[in-house]
Amino acid sequence: MNKKLIIYSIISGLLLGFSWPTYGFVYLIFIAFVPILFVEFSIRNESIIKVFSYSFICFFLWNIISSWWLINSTIFGMIFAICLYSTLMSLLFTSFSLISKKLNNKLGLIYFVCAWIVFEKFNLNWEFSWPLLLIGNAFSESHMLVQWYEYTGTFGGTLWVLLINIIFFKAYQNYRQLNYKYLKLFSIGLILVAIPIIISLFIYKNHKNDSRSVEVAVIQPNIDPYNDKYGRTNLEILDQFKETTKELDFNNKLIVTPETYFSESPGYLLDNFFNTPFYKDLNSYLIKKNSQILSGIQFYKTYNSNETKTITSNYIRENLWVDIYNSSFINSEKKQVYHKSKLVVGVENLPYKSVLKPILGNILLDFGGTVMSRASQNERTVYETKNNFKVAPIICYESMYGEFINEYIRNGAEFLAIITNDGWWGDSQGHKQLLSLSRLRAIESRRSIIRSANTGISAIIDSRGNIVKSIPYNKKGVIFGEIKVSEKITFYNIYGDFIYRISLFLFLIVFLFYFAKKK
Repeated sequence: MNKKLIIYSIISGLLLGFSWPTYGFVYLIFIAFVPILFVEFSIRNESIIKVFSYSFICFFLWNIISSWWLINSTIFGMIFAICLYSTLMSLLFTSFSLISKKLNNKLGLIYFVCAWIVFEKFNLNWEFSWPLLLIGNAFSESHMLVQWYEYTGTFGGTLWVLLINIIFFKAYQNYRQLNYKYLKLFSIGLILVAIPIIISLFIYKNHKNDSRSVEVAVIQPNIDPYNDKYGRTNLEILDQFKETTKELDFNNKLIVTPETYFSESPGYLLDNFFNTPFYKDLNSYLIKKNSQILSGIQFYKTYNSNETKTITSNYIRENLWVDIYNSSFINSEKKQVYHKSKLVVGVENLPYKSVLKPILGNILLDFGGTVMSRASQNERTVYETKNNFKVAPIICYESMYGEFINEYIRNGAEFLAIITNDGWWGDSQGHKQLLSLSRLRAIESRRSIIRSANTGISAIIDSRGNIVKSIPYNKKGVIFGEIKVSEKITFYNIYGDFIYRISLFLFLIVFLFYFAKKK
């Protein structure tokens, strides 16, 4: 391998990694693909193994820099995720090289842009989904630059970045050939960076909130998930909740607590929860406080035969299968419950279980004191508060999926509540990145967000993506606030990932043309 090209590959990987939230400089993303595109162009007529190898160096660095914090919870999971996605990205890049070699450079670059967007969409939907590295996510800490995500979602950011990189790559090619056309191309690239930013700042300045509002209280209990949280009974947690809230004014407020706040294993029998002494005690206390709670909890449901069990059921013993749910509930007369539906890979579900379970056993699920996979639900439930506001109960990992959140909006959600437990990764980039990505969900849906995290960072986010109030990581506390609610439906809420659908169409045309054209 050529040392100079290795350096180019390393530079691309570093530029991608150091543009990433929450410690990166986002403008690096606009030139991050230029070195690796130059490497591909230089060796296009050589072995495809070389193309794969150089690109793997680039994408491996990007994955390590952005996702290293997974090591705090699972070394195996970190290695698996980084190697898997580095390989998939490299295969995609290699296919782009093959297309460009057989067809022409223009069609190859069209394929590259469309294939990358198709890959990102595939990543959102397959069972090994890891949505952190969607290119459009790079702007989560620079949310003022992408207020137009309410029209395009994060795929708009991916398209923007890839097109600018291609223009700068062409400018670099002309510069190396001493062709002064590079000045024109470089200027066009800068203009196309600036125009969306100017439009975004205009949208940011002129965005107006609905006049209606709801009073909320966000609790951050700060309980160590490894050594303390799952060793307590729900009655002990309830006593602590009462102790935390007894001297505070929660009159007419919606109280939000974290994911699995009431986490005593195995949880409550789903069909009987609202009749339990625990719920009656909690509900009675909240009625006296004239308040309402939206909280994380665990449920289970049993089956006594192979005919009645579901595909997600865990075998316990003969004639006993159990579905375990990572859920939330809100105390109301309607008995509203929602089950988490985007499950964390290897932690809450075993992907392609029928294939991998006989090979790996429970190795991927040995996390947080549990080896049972979770069940989910197909539709997005929206809770109705006692003041007739509608809130989306989003649980942890679900907040990373833009079009998934659209389903809550289409079902009437007027604001978003994200409950999460980010303590698994310690004081690393993990909890910071998940908070940061929530800001993009606020922009896409133009909904305010209340976010309750077990160990932090809990926050209130407005509909422009600004963090209005927050509690630092590893601190116990309560946030009181008044958030705006909205019935507005954005273009993205209606049409979702339309950029993906256009990209898929173009991708298929180029892909079929590749096989149809003779050598």
